Amino acid sequence: MPKQILLVDDERDLVYYTKLFLKDQGYEVLTAFDGEEALEVLDRHRPDLIVLDVAMPRLSGWHVLGKIQEEPDKLDIPVLMLTARSEDEAKAKGWELGITWYQTKPFELDELAMVIERILATAEDLD
Repeated sequence: MPKQILLVDDERDLVYYTKLFLKDQGYEVLTAFDGEEALEVLDRHRPDLIVLDVAMPRLSGWHVLGKIQEEPDKLDIPVLMLTARSEDEAKAKGWELGITWYQTKPFELDELAMVIERILATAEDLD
Protein backbone atom coordinates (compact mmCIF):
# COMPACT_ATOMS: atom_id res chain seq x y z
CA MET A 1 0.00 0.00 0.00
CA PRO A 2 1.50 3.38 -0.97
CA LYS A 3 2.39 5.93 1.67
CA GLN A 4 -0.13 8.77 1.91
CA ILE A 5 0.97 12.42 1.96
CA LEU A 6 -1.19 15.44 2.73
CA LEU A 7 0.10 18.42 0.74
CA VAL A 8 -1.15 21.77 2.09
CA ASP A 9 -0.38 25.02 0.26
CA ASP A 10 -2.40 27.91 -1.14
CA GLU A 11 -0.24 28.06 -4.29
CA ARG A 12 -2.39 25.92 -6.56
CA ASP A 13 0.25 25.51 -9.28
CA LEU A 14 2.79 24.32 -6.71
CA VAL A 15 0.28 21.83 -5.32
CA TYR A 16 -0.63 20.58 -8.81
CA TYR A 17 2.95 19.98 -10.00
CA THR A 18 4.18 18.64 -6.68
CA LYS A 19 1.23 16.25 -6.49
CA LEU A 20 1.95 14.93 -10.00
CA PHE A 21 5.62 14.46 -9.13
CA LEU A 22 4.89 12.68 -5.83
CA LYS A 23 2.33 10.40 -7.50
CA ASP A 24 5.01 9.45 -10.04
CA GLN A 25 7.23 8.60 -7.05
CA GLY A 26 4.58 6.11 -5.88
CA TYR A 27 2.83 8.14 -3.16
CA GLU A 28 -0.88 8.70 -2.68
CA VAL A 29 -1.37 12.47 -2.37
CA LEU A 30 -4.20 14.29 -0.63
CA THR A 31 -4.39 18.07 -1.03
CA ALA A 32 -5.69 21.11 0.81
CA PHE A 33 -5.38 24.77 -0.16
CA ASP A 34 -5.66 26.41 3.26
CA GLY A 35 -5.41 25.55 6.93
CA GLU A 36 -9.10 24.91 7.54
CA GLU A 37 -9.31 22.57 4.57
CA ALA A 38 -6.24 20.74 5.89
CA LEU A 39 -7.95 20.13 9.23
CA GLU A 40 -11.06 18.87 7.42
CA VAL A 41 -8.93 16.38 5.46
CA LEU A 42 -7.24 15.30 8.70
CA ASP A 43 -10.66 14.60 10.22
CA ARG A 44 -11.23 11.99 7.46
CA HIS A 45 -7.70 10.67 6.83
CA ARG A 46 -4.53 9.84 8.72
CA PRO A 47 -1.68 10.45 6.28
CA ASP A 48 1.84 9.13 6.76
CA LEU A 49 3.23 12.66 6.28
CA ILE A 50 1.95 16.24 6.18
CA VAL A 51 3.72 18.76 3.93
CA LEU A 52 2.57 22.12 5.27
CA ASP A 53 3.01 25.74 4.16
CA VAL A 54 3.09 28.52 6.76
CA ALA A 55 1.39 31.51 5.10
CA MET A 56 -2.11 30.50 3.98
CA PRO A 57 -5.60 31.97 4.10
CA ARG A 58 -8.13 31.15 6.83
CA LEU A 59 -5.63 29.31 9.08
CA SER A 60 -1.85 29.50 8.92
CA GLY A 61 0.38 26.47 8.99
CA TRP A 62 1.33 27.41 12.55
CA HIS A 63 -2.33 27.14 13.61
CA VAL A 64 -2.72 23.81 11.82
CA LEU A 65 0.39 22.51 13.53
CA GLY A 66 -0.99 23.65 16.89
CA LYS A 67 -4.27 21.82 16.25
CA ILE A 68 -2.41 18.65 15.27
CA GLN A 69 -0.41 18.85 18.50
CA GLU A 70 -3.68 18.96 20.49
CA GLU A 71 -4.86 15.60 19.11
CA PRO A 72 -3.07 12.58 20.60
CA ASP A 73 -3.88 10.34 17.61
CA LYS A 74 -2.16 12.79 15.24
CA LEU A 75 0.90 13.68 17.33
CA ASP A 76 3.11 11.10 15.67
CA ILE A 77 2.37 12.20 12.08
CA PRO A 78 5.59 13.71 10.71
CA VAL A 79 5.26 17.31 9.48
CA LEU A 80 7.49 18.84 6.83
CA MET A 81 7.13 22.64 6.78
CA LEU A 82 7.54 23.80 3.17
CA THR A 83 7.59 27.58 3.13
CA ALA A 84 9.15 30.73 1.73
CA ARG A 85 9.77 31.89 5.31
CA SER A 86 13.52 31.50 5.65
CA GLU A 87 14.12 33.64 8.76
CA ASP A 88 15.79 31.95 11.70
CA GLU A 89 12.85 32.92 13.94
CA ALA A 90 10.39 31.06 11.69
CA LYS A 91 12.62 27.99 11.61
CA ALA A 92 13.01 28.06 15.39
CA LYS A 93 9.24 28.35 15.83
CA GLY A 94 8.72 25.31 13.61
CA TRP A 95 11.22 23.21 15.56
CA GLU A 96 9.67 24.35 18.86
CA LEU A 97 6.22 23.31 17.61
CA GLY A 98 7.45 19.82 16.81
CA ILE A 99 7.98 19.72 13.07
CA THR A 100 10.08 16.96 11.57
CA TRP A 101 11.82 19.01 8.87
CA TYR A 102 11.89 22.63 7.66
CA GLN A 103 12.33 23.15 3.90
CA THR A 104 12.36 26.57 2.27
CA LYS A 105 10.99 27.56 -1.13
CA PRO A 106 12.03 27.56 -3.85
CA PHE A 107 12.97 23.89 -3.82
CA GLU A 108 13.91 21.15 -6.25
CA LEU A 109 11.41 18.31 -6.57
CA ASP A 110 14.18 15.71 -6.40
CA GLU A 111 15.43 17.24 -3.16
CA LEU A 112 11.91 17.23 -1.72
CA ALA A 113 11.51 13.56 -2.68
CA MET A 114 14.76 12.71 -0.89
CA VAL A 115 13.65 14.53 2.29
CA ILE A 116 10.23 12.83 2.19
CA GLU A 117 11.83 9.43 1.71
CA ARG A 118 14.11 9.97 4.72
CA ILE A 119 11.29 11.23 6.93
CA LEU A 120 9.08 8.26 6.07
CA ALA A 121 11.94 5.77 6.53
CA THR A 122 12.71 7.23 9.96
CA ALA A 123 9.02 7.15 10.94
CA GLU A 124 8.83 3.51 9.85
CA ASP A 125 11.87 2.65 11.97
CA LEU A 126 10.13 4.15 15.00
CA ASP A 127 7.02 2.00 14.54
